[in-house]
Amino acid sequence: MLTIDIHTHIIPEHMPHWAQKFGYGGFINLQHHKPCCARMMVGDKFFREIESNCWDATVRMQQCNAHGVHVQVLSTIPVMFSYWAKPADCLEVSKFLNDHIAAIVQQHPKRFVGLGTIPLQDPQLAISELERCMQIGLQGIQIGSHVNEWNLNAPELFPVFEAAQRLGAAIFVHPWEMMGQEKMQRYWLPWLVGMPAETSLAICSMIFGGIFEKLPKLKVAFAHGGGSFPATLGRIQHGFDCRPDLVAIDNPHSPTKYIGNFYLDSLVHDANTLNYLIGIFGADKIALGSDYPFPLGETIPGKLIKQMDLKPDIQKHLLHQSALDWMQLPLSKFI
Repeated sequence: MLTIDIHTHIIPEHMPHWAQKFGYGGFINLQHHKPCCARMMVGDKFFREIESNCWDATVRMQQCNAHGVHVQVLSTIPVMFSYWAKPADCLEVSKFLNDHIAAIVQQHPKRFVGLGTIPLQDPQLAISELERCMQIGLQGIQIGSHVNEWNLNAPELFPVFEAAQRLGAAIFVHPWEMMGQEKMQRYWLPWLVGMPAETSLAICSMIFGGIFEKLPKLKVAFAHGGGSFPATLGRIQHGFDCRPDLVAIDNPHSPTKYIGNFYLDSLVHDANTLNYLIGIFGADKIALGSDYPFPLGETIPGKLIKQMDLKPDIQKHLLHQSALDWMQLPLSKFI
């Protein structure tokens, strides 16, 4: 069965030294300190060790073949968003990353689909780059769970979502710069606690801010199985019911109205949790996502889905049909 992984990250093997070029720090640079490995550095501060599968399309395809994955949806590593940077500088970084992904997709159109990144701190620049992304063969964009001080309901961002709906661009929302991380310095808690909370923040912001109400054809998918949102949906609905004066100030409709208006990836690492998501959201709104090639991802993408006792139609949706529907692509593109 065709298997599409909507949540994979990639970075160019070689990049300009942005901090030197722009004259201020905070940008990622790579130190290739041994063959097939590199350190991601923010200035002189170590961020993460990566291997060649993070930049080499051939290595990725070899691993995909071994894992039974036919198509990867490529997006940048969220630390590359650079929303904090000067808008023109972020645009230059975004174009570099987007051109890299577009080139890989062009070389291997049956193995990869691409999502771009855009300078959301300047919505007009962001719309311009979104339009360019669609022109160079990308299928949409990946965005952060917030943009500096703006949550995704910020009125400044609404024109970007309008443009995405108009262009038929898929949007993948990924957490970044996790809330409360200054209080979570130990135990990898920003990734274990902050990331799921960030995704719930993004979903709630879009629901309560009326984004899905005003743009019903917008194609949005959220990472990590929707983070903590599914497990707290009952609490969120109860909050709407008991204190509409606080919750329903921008959108009078119930949060549960929008179950079915957006997609989740399958990255929950637990069969009971995935069954719970299927029961609430439906298999047609859940797509395989592995977070390849990082440690918190699924080691063998799709293994959980394939090992579960799922009906063929449910498995079909999880492994490829939901992904195709989200990206508005025909099955024939990959067979």
